[in-house]
Amino acid sequence: MEENKQSISQQVADLKLELSSPFSPIGDWKIAKITEYRAMGLEDPYNMEELAAARQAVRDKINELEALAERGVQ
Repeated sequence: MEENKQSISQQVADLKLELSSPFSPIGDWKIAKITEYRAMGLEDPYNMEELAAARQAVRDKINELEALAERGVQ
């Protein structure tokens, strides 16, 4: 059971890194870049709808794994 909990914790950490990493194709840096372009009145450099959907899918998976960890892994 402890092994499964550690596995879930590692998966959550990996997914959170995917959201924040400057090397991730769905990282925070892309959101910052879109905000920067919009502030300058320029067209978005990335498709915001696709990026938001991909990031939400990762957040949903994080929430699912965290709920599993809270309930206790079987």
